[in-house]
Amino acid sequence: MQSPPILTDHSALARSRRRADTFFLQELAIDEIKERLTEVNRTFTKVAIVTGFPALWGAAFPDAALIPEGDTLDLKVGAHDLVIHAMSLHWANDPVGQLVQSRRALAPDGMFLSVAFGGTTLHQLRTSLAEAEAQITGGLSPRVAPMAEIRDMGALLQRAGFALPVADNLIQTVSYPDAYALMRDLRRMGEANALNDRLRTPSRHGLFDRAAEVYRDHFGEGDRLPASFELIFLTGWAPAESQPQPLRPGSARTRLAEALGTTETKLPK
Repeated sequence: MQSPPILTDHSALARSRRRADTFFLQELAIDEIKERLTEVNRTFTKVAIVTGFPALWGAAFPDAALIPEGDTLDLKVGAHDLVIHAMSLHWANDPVGQLVQSRRALAPDGMFLSVAFGGTTLHQLRTSLAEAEAQITGGLSPRVAPMAEIRDMGALLQRAGFALPVADNLIQTVSYPDAYALMRDLRRMGEANALNDRLRTPSRHGLFDRAAEVYRDHFGEGDRLPASFELIFLTGWAPAESQPQPLRPGSARTRLAEALGTTETKLPK
């Protein structure tokens, strides 16, 4: 089997995480995860959290086992009733592998919850950098991690073998005085460029100035620039016999029209 391509330089990502001191999106993710857990009629006692920010998530879930992000997760098979994959999946070299490892770590009917950045995240910045770099260098270099669309993320749950899969999203828009303020904030969030194929030499002179101009021209709102962050939440369950099971096709004993209390209209041949 061919190994997945190496997307992320985990050494660079770890350095970026250690320097982080701005956590408002992490805190938003924590609040949303807690809100989703209140809607589940279960008490979880064996929780594991995959995170690059152990102090932050550990304070929010003090009884949880904290698992470092990476290609191979330090999770024991069947040891947990809840696994939270916290703001790391968008940096994974093998997202399906991350979900499979998480599912194997769950006891039957255990719950999986993930939150990560989705495909519309920083679309303004990505467009501006691409246009500026194409104008100045005639090409493109990897600068922002590729992030999946919600439809594709939901499909990953099924590929990984989760039951009752659900995907939903939340878009948070933050405004900045200029593009440089946004890029500084990304570094302070621990989300700086950690792509394995990133440019290792200084960027061409004037590139970021031009990108800032394109950003303002295309997306400016008065004296502020919007930046979109999409959080995609994935929910799934380790399969168990006690879970609801779909009926076999053709096994229904009542017509849908009868259940809805309406008259069935036959389609013309």
